[in-house]
Amino acid sequence: MEKLVYRVSGMTCAACSARVEKAIGGLDGVVSCVVSLPAERMTVEVDSSVLSKDSLEVEIGKTGYGFEEIVEQAAKASEEDAVDKHQQRNDKEVKTLRLKFIVSAVFAFPLLYIAMGHMLPFGFSLPLPGFIHHHHNPLVFALVQLLLTAPIVAAGYRFYVVGFRAIWLHAPNMDSLIAMGTSAAVVYSLYATFRVLTGYHIYAERLYYETAGVIITLILLGKTLEAISTGKASEAIKKLIGLRPKTAVVIRGDMEIEISIVNVIVDDVVLLKPGGKIPVDGVIIEGNTSVDESMLTGESMPVEKAVGDKVYAATININGFVKFKAEKIGADTAFAQIVKLVEDAQGSKAPIAKIADKVSGVFVPIVFCIAAFAFVVWLITTLDTTFALTAFISVLVIACPCALGLATPTAIMVGTGKGAENGILIKSGEALETAHRIDTVILDKTGTITEGKPEVTDIIMLGDDASGVTVKQGQNVDRNRLLQLVATAQQGSQHPLGDAIIKAAEIANLSMLSFMDFESLAGRGITCRVDDIEVVAGNIKLMDEKHVNGGKDWIAEPVASVAWQSARNDGEETLADRLADEGKTPVYVALDGKLAGIIAIADVVKPGSVGAVKKLYDMGIEVVMITGDHNRTAAAIAKQTGISHVLSEVLPQDKANEVKTLQAENKKVAMVGDGINDAPALVQADIGIAIGSGTDVALESADIVLMHSDLSGVHTAIKLSKATLRNIKQNLFWAFAYNVAGIPIAAGVLYLFGGPLLSPVIAAVAMSLSSVSVLVNALRLKRFRA
Repeated sequence: MEKLVYRVSGMTCAACSARVEKAIGGLDGVVSCVVSLPAERMTVEVDSSVLSKDSLEVEIGKTGYGFEEIVEQAAKASEEDAVDKHQQRNDKEVKTLRLKFIVSAVFAFPLLYIAMGHMLPFGFSLPLPGFIHHHHNPLVFALVQLLLTAPIVAAGYRFYVVGFRAIWLHAPNMDSLIAMGTSAAVVYSLYATFRVLTGYHIYAERLYYETAGVIITLILLGKTLEAISTGKASEAIKKLIGLRPKTAVVIRGDMEIEISIVNVIVDDVVLLKPGGKIPVDGVIIEGNTSVDESMLTGESMPVEKAVGDKVYAATININGFVKFKAEKIGADTAFAQIVKLVEDAQGSKAPIAKIADKVSGVFVPIVFCIAAFAFVVWLITTLDTTFALTAFISVLVIACPCALGLATPTAIMVGTGKGAENGILIKSGEALETAHRIDTVILDKTGTITEGKPEVTDIIMLGDDASGVTVKQGQNVDRNRLLQLVATAQQGSQHPLGDAIIKAAEIANLSMLSFMDFESLAGRGITCRVDDIEVVAGNIKLMDEKHVNGGKDWIAEPVASVAWQSARNDGEETLADRLADEGKTPVYVALDGKLAGIIAIADVVKPGSVGAVKKLYDMGIEVVMITGDHNRTAAAIAKQTGISHVLSEVLPQDKANEVKTLQAENKKVAMVGDGINDAPALVQADIGIAIGSGTDVALESADIVLMHSDLSGVHTAIKLSKATLRNIKQNLFWAFAYNVAGIPIAAGVLYLFGGPLLSPVIAAVAMSLSSVSVLVNALRLKRFRA
């Protein structure tokens, strides 16, 4: 299998993209073909053993559209350069269209004045100078209009090139409608001009130059506004690209040199000054700093970095001077992966888009038939060629399916862009659409609901007065002293619980002491001598092993003995039971053989988890917690967060089966996890949502990646999906309603009942406004708030 991406030029409407998609998607060896009209992008998955790349490109050429392959960036390639080129092309197109519109408008206004000014009703008619008056000088009247129309037709030549080529290839599109309609007007007007030249001055009343000129002008205006709006819909990528620096300072030999980031190579040592943007991904080898990673994670608080910590491209070094070794460059950086995910999502299609594609594929040929039928019927019934031609041109012009083709992709582009702004990477239009149907969310506990790392939550003294204990040397040990002694002892350990105790001591600004005789007892705890005090820290097994169990040689104080016996009493809820009910792990501490206290450690609930769960419940979504932890710990976390449905003691490989079980109950399930051991469940779920720090943004198992660690992103993603789908449905409704209502009116149905016949000029205005209205409606999504 091979995935190829092409930029396809010359597409102007939904019929164009549908034509390309149908032609290429139907080839033997092509597994899938997705064409995005706004992004001018085609993604093809092909079985290279059946269809070679060269053969595929020959077939693409036969569609009649220009194309060029978008090659994945090599190691030195700059994602910024690629996007800059895309932006330059878009800017150039906007400038070109604007210039063409200005040129056509300059000639269209006098053309409209000469042709129609004298016919304005209600006393607003504008007199014509005698030398071009249609009664006094009909030939000049006709020739001046012809001269004014020629530059307008030249400005809109692309409509004719693309439109007639599409007809030749048996795939008429929007440009074909414009080309046929305006050509009919111009050709008939040329015939009328010839008749005026030969003396039949009555034909001066039957000129349609202004119809062609004004239609082209209005459509060029619509195209210009479309191009500008499409550029605005892609602002998410532009904002991301603007965050990346263009140069880096590296050490090569004994020299510090500033080079373009495209010339940075893996293992280069990069210097980073305070306030500078990090150019590539790497690992710090010297210095300490704090980094603003809000671009990557959405978190506003800076992250402290030291030797061994990773840094990421486009994040900002706040206050330290550091050196780091480059690990990932070019398209391999986390930043480049974000950009690629957003681009891919904006170029993808939601299932609802297939409605528009299917309609547009047959819509244009049907419109041609309706226009021809209207022409023939009115010609036969009225014997008036001008009247019949008016109906023919109006049908072709008003039926252009611009709005239909723009309805879905523009909303998806804006929606995925808003997701990126809020730290939510939505990988496809399908994921964006599916998320709104979710009625059940499964949350992995560790690292998703909780912080994913143990922290000290309680220090419980079991001494003389529950605030301190006296050891053999006569020293009184209070909470801080107890924490200091145990943290010092844990320096010889590599256990996560030991790390949590050391971190708690650092937060309390407690200095480490000297220690000796350290011994780690696997599965039980540690022993050590600190400041000439014997420290034993671990579980109950270790306490029993060391005879800290009420023996008269070990527990001398009556209060301590009572507390210890209480903690061991099986007949009622003990202190140990209470801690377990709260999801906390007790580390028992004995000093000089006397039970001194308990340090409780837990994987604490993230600050935003409770609120995020409540928001999901408020949306009517069932929330399920899944974990491999035992029932008591799981129940404790569920109680803290308000989750009523808990699946505990579930092995990683069984999580996908739990998802299947819920799906078997006809539930639409979203699985939220860290994207590593939860991968099978993420894939099995209707929507897989990976939550993390943003360092692995290319998790293939997830459909949506939350760049921050706050669970509220799940609620935001579903809310954004609902808003986007609502917007798409609005767009499709108005696009369909416009065409359904407009075509019969243009064909002359109202005229049958005494109403007016729609002017081709009014039809052109309506067609342009319909496209602009769809784009404006899609851009309303930019006001979405998380």
